[in-house]
Amino acid sequence: MRFITASSTIETLALFAGALAFADGMTLVAEGTWFELPTFVWALAGGVIIRNVLTMVFSFEMFDRSIDVFGNASLILFLAMALLSLKLWQLTDLAGPVLVILIVQTIIMIIYVYLITFKVMGKDYDAAVLSAGHCGFGMGATPTAIANMQAVTDRYLPRRKPS
Repeated sequence: MRFITASSTIETLALFAGALAFADGMTLVAEGTWFELPTFVWALAGGVIIRNVLTMVFSFEMFDRSIDVFGNASLILFLAMALLSLKLWQLTDLAGPVLVILIVQTIIMIIYVYLITFKVMGKDYDAAVLSAGHCGFGMGATPTAIANMQAVTDRYLPRRKPS
């Protein structure tokens, strides 16, 4: 078993920094154009590009466990900061209607994911992970989807496809 070391920590932080630098640059380039995306979407795209280029072109071996640990920590910090910035006391008059909307949205999401997403994706483990992500996205936002998929893979372990 390989442990997270100082070297793997620095590699992982460098990969994260590269994805963030890509996101910052692309956000500035796309600002004011028709193709303006949130910065976190650019960061996700940057991470995908960096990983694929390093593994396919340079045969660089990534330490997935280190990336998972730092990714989980980043996601937890992001969600905590997002929740801390909410001013829930300003929404007291809307509590009833919001609760009704959330209940209806949850029921519709469960039915849609079960009847369509899970079946169309193949009724297997990958379909279950994607369905969890779809629930998160349908109930709020992309970070919720990522947190849902992470929870499923943490509980049942990620699937390793044969290469």
